[in-house]
Amino acid sequence: MAEYEVLRQKHLAQLMQLIPQQLERITWSGERLRTERQERLRALVRVAKERSAWHRERLAHVDPERLREEDLEQIPAMTKDDLMEHWDDIVTDRRLTLDLVESHLGSLTTDAYLLDRYHAVASAGSSGPRGVFVYDWDAWTLSYLGFTRWLLWERLNDPELTATPMVSGSVAAEVASHMTSAQGQTFSNPMLTVHQFPVTLPQQEIVAGLNQVQPTYLHGYPSALYQLTHEARAGNLHISPKRIVTSSEPLLPEVRGALEETWDAVVGNWWGTSEGGPTGVSCAKGSGMHLADDLLIIEPVDEEGRPVAPGVRSAKVYLTNLYNLALPLIRYEIRDEITLLDEPCPCGSAHRRVDDIQGRLDDCFVYAEGVTVHPLVFRSALGGERNIVEYQVRQTDKGAEIAARCLGDVDIAGLRRKIIQELAQLGLREPEVSITPVERLERQAIGKLKRFFPLPGA
Repeated sequence: MAEYEVLRQKHLAQLMQLIPQQLERITWSGERLRTERQERLRALVRVAKERSAWHRERLAHVDPERLREEDLEQIPAMTKDDLMEHWDDIVTDRRLTLDLVESHLGSLTTDAYLLDRYHAVASAGSSGPRGVFVYDWDAWTLSYLGFTRWLLWERLNDPELTATPMVSGSVAAEVASHMTSAQGQTFSNPMLTVHQFPVTLPQQEIVAGLNQVQPTYLHGYPSALYQLTHEARAGNLHISPKRIVTSSEPLLPEVRGALEETWDAVVGNWWGTSEGGPTGVSCAKGSGMHLADDLLIIEPVDEEGRPVAPGVRSAKVYLTNLYNLALPLIRYEIRDEITLLDEPCPCGSAHRRVDDIQGRLDDCFVYAEGVTVHPLVFRSALGGERNIVEYQVRQTDKGAEIAARCLGDVDIAGLRRKIIQELAQLGLREPEVSITPVERLERQAIGKLKRFFPLPGA
């Protein structure tokens, strides 16, 4: 096996070579993007049928040479259960097996290559089964550029940013099985200095580290950055980021507002997935996030899998990853709820936009009498309390148990009455709600904060 740094430098050289091309793609017309998707889709299906036993059977009726994007509806959806059950028959390199990849993931202490060519990542399994994904050499580069090309494009078109060093402070995952952490290590370079502060560090260490490096770009989980606004308000954190980027969790309106108010900076949002990488990225000019329309096909659908129109929130998404040939994901089901925006973006890019992701269908609470409660019911009440820094909501048979970390006074009784009233209006009979102040909340292994816990089987 080649030494890690030798491979990393080769990867970095490829990255630098592709930057001009990737910046140009941001300005492609809608027709040029559609042509690119069709060409990549045909190439993907061709490879999948030739090298993947599972896809060969699944796509037996599909002619890749005549396939069009609109024909995708004739192909059944692919679930995470399908992926994990048939993993060895889905990958296109016979050397890759789920046992091999799991062993590789289990041994990671830092970023590392698998078979000198691949990178493996795992989803947190916060909702449904755990997912394991592998990216080939070219796909790993394109995935990273799918995010960072927007930052570079904005920098080239903003004189203030051009004159400012690109120093990033990232408060997110530490484990190398998470895409954000691993790619930051693979592509670390002098052009963008990244200082990583694991979200699992004690808060005072994160604050001290950020004060020391003085990031011009601040990146992290929304829940972690929201805590930092309180540190700044308390006079402990002294930084002046020019841009703020959130990822990996829903960016709630109250969190965006707090970030903008605290640092008077443009707040961007990234919708990244282990399955597709740069699914949606803010341009900092208009609202929402631009889809990677040259790298992915995103189909917003309702619960029955029927397409939904722009302006209508979907129940889930079918994702087709057009650029990763190692693990073909074709109409792969993701349970994120998205809303397509159909008005043009001020930045001029033809890449479609979606509104900020506010949650997943799996976060909804369904009660015995048939009442479904969307997480927004709880978010609206809890997010309106400035002194509630974090919260978690667990469904009970008759309502919910809420744990809240507070900094300052909160009218717990009034907040409880407000949520009970909302649940009653939705049809829940005699709802029971408890709110308990806590010192800390449990985070997942990679540091994400899971806010909602439905009852098993509800």
